[in-house]
Amino acid sequence: MEQLPLFLNLRGRTVVLVGEGEAADAKARLIARAGGRVVPAWEEGAAIAFVALDDDGAARAAAADLRARGLLVNVVDRPDLCDFTTPAIVDRAPVTIAIGTGGASAGLAKAVRQRIEALLPARLGLLASALHAARAAMKARWPVAADRRRAIDAALSRGGTLDPLDPDAADRMDAWLAEAEEARPSRVETIVLNSADPDDLTLRAARLLGEADHVFHAANVPPAILDRARADAVRHVAAAPPAAPPTGLSLWIDGVR
Repeated sequence: MEQLPLFLNLRGRTVVLVGEGEAADAKARLIARAGGRVVPAWEEGAAIAFVALDDDGAARAAAADLRARGLLVNVVDRPDLCDFTTPAIVDRAPVTIAIGTGGASAGLAKAVRQRIEALLPARLGLLASALHAARAAMKARWPVAADRRRAIDAALSRGGTLDPLDPDAADRMDAWLAEAEEARPSRVETIVLNSADPDDLTLRAARLLGEADHVFHAANVPPAILDRARADAVRHVAAAPPAAPPTGLSLWIDGVR
């Protein structure tokens, strides 16, 4: 990962935008969509800055001045001068998906965005809002956090009651809360590594790493593989699979041979 992806809350905040023309107008629309207030020059309390100037010298000077005032700066079409880049965006508010290439190719980011746009139903945001509204009901239905997470994961899985790719999923929230099955019993799945490269993981292995509650692994399993597991999954260095696995889904990953 070459850049840290962040979602910045700009609502009601001031954003400096230096420049005029098509590129500047595009940035102004983006800032407005996020609820920011655009100003043409530095002001006290400004959050970030954009520079959209054709002249290279002028763009560099403007960026240096704004950066000296403590702002993070994006210089349009000059990634080497940027403190941050703006991604291609799939907007299904409140769901937002950002695709970035670190400034390498805006065209590639756009192409990936268009593919994802075609996959995601327009009503995906309604599902997110329904899940948010149902938080108290979910806590009452599954008081134990691990049970609650497993139930949600099962509902959101492919073909599940709340499958995100199903445009009618949000309409089934009440039925899911009333009829959802109890959490599945403890089980252990094994992942066989073909190499130390996480890009060589099978789709099944990647899915299991994203779902597991506990990851039991040999000492020589590469960190890059373990990084693909959920951040809150408990890691255990072990010589063999667990004889008495804890509640939920456990993985056993042997080392690369």
